[in-house]
Amino acid sequence: MKLVYVVPGPMNDTEAARRGGLLKEWAAPHVDVDIVTVSEGPASIESMYEEFLSIPATAKLIYQLEQEGYDAAILGCAGDPGLDAYREITTTLRVVGPAASGYHTAALLGHRFSILTVTDSTIPSCYELVQKAALTHKLASVKAVNIPVLELANDRAATLNKLVEIGKREVENSGADTLVLGCMSMGFLNVAEDMQEILGIPVINPAKNALKIAEALVGANYTHSKKAYMIPPKLASGKIKSLDELLVTK
Repeated sequence: MKLVYVVPGPMNDTEAARRGGLLKEWAAPHVDVDIVTVSEGPASIESMYEEFLSIPATAKLIYQLEQEGYDAAILGCAGDPGLDAYREITTTLRVVGPAASGYHTAALLGHRFSILTVTDSTIPSCYELVQKAALTHKLASVKAVNIPVLELANDRAATLNKLVEIGKREVENSGADTLVLGCMSMGFLNVAEDMQEILGIPVINPAKNALKIAEALVGANYTHSKKAYMIPPKLASGKIKSLDELLVTK
């Protein structure tokens, strides 16, 4: 089984290698997992505009990865930017969004979940993603730690303490019985396990969970429905031969 984790923006080689190492640790013994980054895009994603900026280059890379024989791709952003589009342009490649897969996992493990995201600017998109996943009735709250993505790892202990503080408050005040970390950088801090031990409830690590969902889809031989995610008509009909031809310029 060949999986690939796709970072939808530039990332320095050291951090990419660190995250790749964690993915290999989490992966099942029979699974090969690689990590790739796009060459252009936002340094981090903390707004809808940055989500849109990340999509074109990531789409081209994901399309290429299917040609290279990967079984599944994990989108490296917990906002799931471009997820539907990536599923449209692929046929056998499973493309897993950390947000959708994380929310559904939380719904399997409890009655009401809270999402802990990075900044206030990402809260509205979390609500939209929950609505799209048809899980609004399961959502207790969405709260931000208000630590920028690129600063989460500067002080792991401080980030963990803030996540625990907010998580505990949502359990007590909002009725949450499960928590979802709403950022992949949180996932790669390995704080979910510490939070679970302290709070005594499931805490979804979006990076690890998306990897395991990808493994399960491939293992069960499930692929995305092409009735749901149809190949763009111009491409399907043969009127154009490549993704590049969908973009018209003067």
